Amino acid sequence: MNKPMITKTKDRLKGLQNKIAKSLSMNINQLVFDFHEYPNYVDLDIFTINAVHKQQFFFHSTEGRDKIEALELMLKYTNNQLVIKDSFTIQWKIKGATEIHQSHFRAVNIMDALDKFYFGRSINSITIYSIVLNPIA
Repeated sequence: MNKPMITKTKDRLKGLQNKIAKSLSMNINQLVFDFHEYPNYVDLDIFTINAVHKQQFFFHSTEGRDKIEALELMLKYTNNQLVIKDSFTIQWKIKGATEIHQSHFRAVNIMDALDKFYFGRSINSITIYSIVLNPIA
């Protein structure tokens, strides 16, 4: 592959990542784009980083033939997900800590919100104090 093609691909990837951040009304440094490349497809997991408590939470996963397609599918999801998902607020504390935090999740149901909350974490490492389905504005 030649250098102009590599640069064009990198620019396209960065542009899609910026569009995703904008569609979520987030700064690009509050998102983690985690690509997993397999022989026939690419899996993309996106995580959000809370600006207050710096904890990282799972947002959504897509799968494409390459990184660009995976990002395009993620952008399509982010542009539509605010319309189709409920919003939940979870109040929680890391075991052994004293401060209670609050995190917000868009999810299909309460179990989906909990799956996103606990993704990559031990269920025994966090105490949940409340989960609230937020009213529709």
